[in-house]
Amino acid sequence: MSDPRITSSIFTRGAVDLSALRTPAPAPARPATPSPTGPAPTGVPTGSDGGVTVIDVTEATFQSEVLERSLTTPVVVDFWAEWCQPCKQLFPVLEKLAAEGGGAWVLAKVDVDANPRLAQMFRVQGIPMVYAVVGGQPVDAFSGVVPEAQLRQWIQAVLTAGGVTAEQPGDPRLDEADDALMIGDLDAAETAYRKILAEAPTDAAAEAGLAQVGLARRVAGTDPSAALAAAAADPDAVDAHLIAADVEVLSGQAEAAYARLVALVRRTAGEDRDRVRQHLVSLFSVAGPDDPAVASARRALASALF
Repeated sequence: MSDPRITSSIFTRGAVDLSALRTPAPAPARPATPSPTGPAPTGVPTGSDGGVTVIDVTEATFQSEVLERSLTTPVVVDFWAEWCQPCKQLFPVLEKLAAEGGGAWVLAKVDVDANPRLAQMFRVQGIPMVYAVVGGQPVDAFSGVVPEAQLRQWIQAVLTAGGVTAEQPGDPRLDEADDALMIGDLDAAETAYRKILAEAPTDAAAEAGLAQVGLARRVAGTDPSAALAAAAADPDAVDAHLIAADVEVLSGQAEAAYARLVALVRRTAGEDRDRVRQHLVSLFSVAGPDDPAVASARRALASALF
């Protein structure tokens, strides 16, 4: 990451909708244990009380291992992938701090390649991406590799939250739209988002949701590997690079997608250039205006255009 920082600015309404995974009944307090549906990761550290402090989490276990657990113990969720070198720099530090915490908080690992729906629900635009979940809700996040001292301060702030957060009342119109998007009813989601935007044209959450609908439609039935290979085979194939950028965004590689399309803007002209620009702007909408990667990419786009 070129501009690693810790920020809570990403938490706009609708940015993370976990209604599809959450159940209303609170879970009883229990010590941190590995997921029952799979083996614990190799070399899992233990706290001073012997409890496991690092777990691998999948979509199937996210509700119990993250949402329910966070009602009694803060959970730090690390979105990563095997190919991600910055992830391999950050994780050992998180692992060390989790072990030092002695069970005060739990580190949950989510492989974005194996769990793309979770990455999409959290609108992961680049990895490593780390969320703090307290009381069943995301309360803060950061992206990129940050210094250990800064990580310690961030975790302390998470612990200070005390495991209690007040759930903000939701907008039922957005809830309806988000629910439709999560179950794959793109027509219903689009109708709901457009209705909101007709009444409130500047609603960032509805705009982001509508952009996600478009993204989901474009990649439907696409083989990610084949899409990336097609783009790599022809630097000037505009359509191939547009779909490759979509695939990268859904894979948590938004910065790579932005860089791909900025470079394509530089190589194209006329209608092709404008089409690439519009496509890139639509991908910015998925992340939202406060995303640091979007701000950086907007500057790069302006430089490419002018």
